[in-house]
Amino acid sequence: MMFLQFFIWGGWFVTLGTFLGNNLNATGGQIAMAFSTQSWGAIIAPVFIGLIADRFFNAEKILGFLHLFGGGLLYLMSITEDFSVFYPYVFVYMLLYMPTLALVNSVSFNQMKDTTSEFPLIRTFGTVGWIVSGLVISFVFGWDAQDSIADGALSNTFLMVAMASLMLGFFSFSLPKTPPYQQSQNKFSLKNALGWEAVKLLNDRNFLLFFIASILICIPLAFYYQQANPFLVSLKMDNPTAKMSLGQVSEVLFMLLLPLFFARFGLKKTILVGMMAWVIRYLLFALGDAGEHTYMLIVGILLHGICYDFFFVSGQIYTDFKAGEKVKSAAQGLITLATYGVGMLIGFWIAGKISDTFILNSGAPDWKMIWLIPSFFALLVFVLFSLIFKNEKISYNNEPNTNP
Repeated sequence: MMFLQFFIWGGWFVTLGTFLGNNLNATGGQIAMAFSTQSWGAIIAPVFIGLIADRFFNAEKILGFLHLFGGGLLYLMSITEDFSVFYPYVFVYMLLYMPTLALVNSVSFNQMKDTTSEFPLIRTFGTVGWIVSGLVISFVFGWDAQDSIADGALSNTFLMVAMASLMLGFFSFSLPKTPPYQQSQNKFSLKNALGWEAVKLLNDRNFLLFFIASILICIPLAFYYQQANPFLVSLKMDNPTAKMSLGQVSEVLFMLLLPLFFARFGLKKTILVGMMAWVIRYLLFALGDAGEHTYMLIVGILLHGICYDFFFVSGQIYTDFKAGEKVKSAAQGLITLATYGVGMLIGFWIAGKISDTFILNSGAPDWKMIWLIPSFFALLVFVLFSLIFKNEKISYNNEPNTNP
């Protein structure tokens, strides 16, 4: 289940920018709109889970239906040749897909006796699925090769994940029964679903600063998801999608190192290292090329583990520590809404504007400027956070990582 869940996402989302730019001749703003559907899905998903999944139906059944409908939408995306037609499909698809991230976790947790020790291994299969999708695209089919892209082969990625979505949809009905958590007569609270119950935590100055920093650091994060694959393809790097999967390999390795770093250096330094990794990563992208400086691009990709784990996972731990038992779930929902919802929504929009603004006389993107701007922005967030955030002593408690 977990393998297919993230194989599906990684199999089309990584190459989406390249597909839209080459197959549909989309502008930077249009590409940003397509990527922003992830953020809209992240905002709406808690409402869906609270209204439907937690109240009336078994999680595995909803998971099955969502992936079956999603498979049909992915097929329609594969045969679409106009962005105005493609966008409604991807928008509806992400509204269906984002709730499944919570559903696969619910199915997993419901079968476990000790989630702290059991879930990380299960979740790792999701990261493996994301990695394998990139390897299949590059090494098995070669859809991201220069000639294949010119022939429109990236549309096949949607066919591949459409079949995987149908497989997971049918398979979901055979999963162990996972009944709804709430009784249907309980009144649904939009505030609880969106994490507003935890808003009072923002009265804590330190947590408020962390909350704002979380939104701001997601702006450069959006550049990576939206621009990295088109950038590597434009440089004519061999097997760019497979090479990008090294970032997920790095994520697994640094997840293992995070407890040691966290215990030795504490919360603030760990988060600052994560922020600085974004600065360095984008500088490497700005200065690297697919020739003698290829190593810069590879190192930039490998920094994904530090970029993601040291900031976002540490942030989950910090949020859990500040919230306490009563508002723990609401607090995590609030941070997710702030980052994958608001922060990345702003980030995708800015990334689209930047890519449309910085165009060379040849008509090609000015990649150096496109990467220097988020690097400078990440540096600004780093400086502000280092100056105004006060370190707090908290313990690492192995919070599960639920995002790729």
